[in-house]
Amino acid sequence: MAALTAPHNDGSAPSLSPLIDLLAADMARVNETIIDRMGSDVPLIPQLAGHLIGAGGKRMRPMMTIAGAMLASADADARDAAIKLATAVEFIHSATLLHDDVIDESDLRRGRDTANALWGNDASVLVGDFLFARAFELMVETGNIEVLGQLAAASARITEGEIKQMEITGAPDTPLDAYLEVISAKTAVLFAAAAGTGAAVTGADKARSDAMYSYGMELGMAFQIMDDALDYSVDAASMGKNAGDDFIDQKITLPVILAWQDASNEERGFWQRTLGEADFRDGDLDTAQAILTRHDTIARSIAVARDYVARACEAIAPFGDDRQTAALVSALIDAARFAAHRDS
Repeated sequence: MAALTAPHNDGSAPSLSPLIDLLAADMARVNETIIDRMGSDVPLIPQLAGHLIGAGGKRMRPMMTIAGAMLASADADARDAAIKLATAVEFIHSATLLHDDVIDESDLRRGRDTANALWGNDASVLVGDFLFARAFELMVETGNIEVLGQLAAASARITEGEIKQMEITGAPDTPLDAYLEVISAKTAVLFAAAAGTGAAVTGADKARSDAMYSYGMELGMAFQIMDDALDYSVDAASMGKNAGDDFIDQKITLPVILAWQDASNEERGFWQRTLGEADFRDGDLDTAQAILTRHDTIARSIAVARDYVARACEAIAPFGDDRQTAALVSALIDAARFAAHRDS
């Protein structure tokens, strides 16, 4: 994979703040729509959904939709459809999280008890289904069959990605390409579809819609790789989840794949016993972290994430010369750099 260098501003630490500030007015409308559209006559639905949606996530995916819309139009009134799409994107993402936590038997997300830990698996799955249904209602209301098709296809790919992840779970000899295919489907495609449809629904030409789609795809890849690397490198408090969750869940991620490729026979035996056979013993997480450190696979994974960031920046760089969109492009570049430098 070719090494690339992401554009940057003045060498300062990257931040989401410029993008958050630019999108603040529209994102306030998105948040209002989220609250309104997750309402139901069944009290448990908004209670359970609100527990997850209100847990303090950065709303990166709906932000991509609004950013795509802003790249297409400076007229806030022209972005009404994008507000609905951004809400739909957040509902799709939240529904997948509810389902994932049931599948993974997780009890902590974003530093809080998961919905399934509080209300049980059945309620979590059903509320996830409700959010999917609400998302498709919102998409239909935009009246744009093209964006409906793109987000529907992305929803299907997310499910395929989760199934593919199940297929490689417990297989430490998984090829790199298989892992990249999994994260492309389960994570990056929603970033891409969110960004691309936000531009398309607001009237962007194909060049801008395609640029935002590419930006979202590359950003999503970087985002997931960083999450996978951080699972082995920081503690539960800073991540908002249990440190080493991926290890205990036998998930195969980039740091492990790189370590397996470089491993001695003894190390491969360790990975096979733990990740392959779920035969975990006291001190195994420490041993796993020591092996990853020995082969420098956390830093190498972060380097791969930064390659994706560079491609994200390149996708939208041509629009940085446009006076109307220069500030937005600069903020998107900073957001991409932030994705591969964050601590949690």
